[in-house]
Amino acid sequence: MIQTSTPSLTLEAFLQLPETKPASEFIHNQIIQKPMPPGEHSTLQGELVTAINAVAKAEKIAIAYPELRCTFGGASIIPDVSVFRWQRIPRSPSGRVANRFELHPDWAIEILSPDQSQTKVLENLLHCSQNGTELGWLLAPDDESILAVFPESRVKFYRGSEMLPVLEGIALSLSPAEIFNWLALPE
Repeated sequence: MIQTSTPSLTLEAFLQLPETKPASEFIHNQIIQKPMPPGEHSTLQGELVTAINAVAKAEKIAIAYPELRCTFGGASIIPDVSVFRWQRIPRSPSGRVANRFELHPDWAIEILSPDQSQTKVLENLLHCSQNGTELGWLLAPDDESILAVFPESRVKFYRGSEMLPVLEGIALSLSPAEIFNWLALPE
């Protein structure tokens, strides 16, 4: 992870910089480049987007987006999965999905990669919580746990077969065990 402190750089100036690969985020006047996602991370991200959209998109409840830049509260972050309630999805005048999301997600999901700072990722989820996000998940594949972040920055760990909280209105029932079982490919 590359981290540079740039006290003189504003959020507006950061947003004018060319995109990096992997993407960079801006929080607390720091530019932090996300690590390139490894296999487990990519697998979990894809499965989560698919599972959430399978129950929420057709019913016009919400849409899950992978790697979507969200700019709000003086920061610009890119959660691994951002879920927006249908009525909050920014739209262009023609009704298409807008290219810029200048608002907080309703549900932010981060997946911890091996070389990633757990504190930095949790900081992003807490920023979301402090700016209106209803729910955050931090998936830790190494110990197969999920930390949920609720309003007022309350947190709770989930493991094994415990049912995870989801956004109200989304008919999705998942446990950490079910999510991490997605990493085992059938023979």
